[in-house]
Parts: sequence; structure tokens; C-alpha cells
Amino acid sequence: PDSWWHRPWAYVVAGGLIMGLALGIRHATGIFQVPITMSNGWTREAFGFSIAVQNLVWGLAQPLTGMLADRFGSRRVIVAGLIFYAVGLALMSIAATPWAFTLSAGLCIGIALSGTSFGVIYGALSRMVPPDRRSWALGLAGAVGGFGQFAMVPLAQGLIELLTWSGALLALAVTCAMFLPLALPMRESASPSAAHGADQTMREALKEAFRHRGFWLLNLGFLACGFQ
Repeated sequence: PDSWWHRPWAYVVAGGLIMGLALGIRHATGIFQVPITMSNGWTREAFGFSIAVQNLVWGLAQPLTGMLADRFGSRRVIVAGLIFYAVGLALMSIAATPWAFTLSAGLCIGIALSGTSFGVIYGALSRMVPPDRRSWALGLAGAVGGFGQFAMVPLAQGLIELLTWSGALLALAVTCAMFLPLALPMRESASPSAAHGADQTMREALKEAFRHRGFWLLNLGFLACGFQ
């Protein structure tokens, strides 16, 4: 019989949990602002700049991580993303200057998000399930991920009260490392559609996207969200 991680429920739930952790920590970042800025004597602008860099790096790195997932498999990209997340959170806890904080919270975690969020997870699940079950898989993964995002905020607040903000960041870093086994089921097999697009270069893919009206409308929607 197939191992448990080869069953659809396993990789759908695993993908949802990884997304919930990654996006949940990101959503909880705001509650770290006051303790971090007050403890280090930084301005709110320094903290906000780091998170703005994180969003920009996430968006700019997403096509690259998507290309790597297509070429080497989503599981490797997810593992790398979780490692980047753990390292970034650990470095945030010891950052002594705003620039060090920007490199950890902005650059490192921005790259981590590109490998652990929608693009890579949904892309993998879309190839791992047959078309008639794709809506079920993406819907369930989204629901699990949404609950994870909801749960991470009070969890992070509790960790701050129990361990201080630096201890909370280290605890979240350890949690990211503990989630590494969840990448095990995320191994999609080659599909005819993937093989058909394997000869397309990134430049050709970007040109195709830029010519698509839906691509610009989607970016406009995310621009309104990210501009905040």
C-alpha cells in the first residue's frame, strides 16, 4: 500500500498547514512592532520599511521560486522556504540595527514567503490531484491555511507575553523548522501540461503574462492590498 504521504488528504492538509504557518506569522508581525521598536529605540518608520521590503522581495522573488519549483520540484523549494523563514526569524530576534532587521525581516523572510505561500503550494497541489478534484484540494488547503493564519495571531501574542518578543521570534523559528517534515508529501509528479511548458523560458512566460488582461487586473487588486 502507498505510504500515508502519498494520499491526497495528506498533501492537501500539509500544504494548507505550511501556508497557514507562513502567512500566519506574517499577519502576526504587526503585534511585534511596539515591543521591538520600544526595546531597540527604533522608529515606526524603520519597522515599517522592513516590512515593506519584505512585501516587495516576496513579489519579486515569486517568479524565480515558481521557476525553481517547476524545474526541481515544489518539495525542495518549500524546504528551502521554511529554512529561510526559520533563519530570518532567528536573525530578527538578535538584530541590533534597523538595517540588520531589514535584511532579516525584509530580505530573508520575503524570500521565505515566496517559497511557502500560494504560488508554490497551490501550484504543487494543482499538479498532484486530477482536474476533477482540484477545486476540492485547493479549497481544503485554503481553509486549513486560513485557520492557521487566524490561530497564529493569538499564539504569537501569547508567546510574546510568555517569552518576550525575542523569545517569541525564536519559538516561531523553531516551529518553522519543526514543519519541515510536512514538505515530504509535496512531491508532484510530472504531468503532460508541465512537460509541454518545460521548453518555455522565463522571458517568454513573462511576455505571455504581460499580454494577459487578467494578469494586470490581478496585480491591480494585490497592489491595492499591498499599498497599505
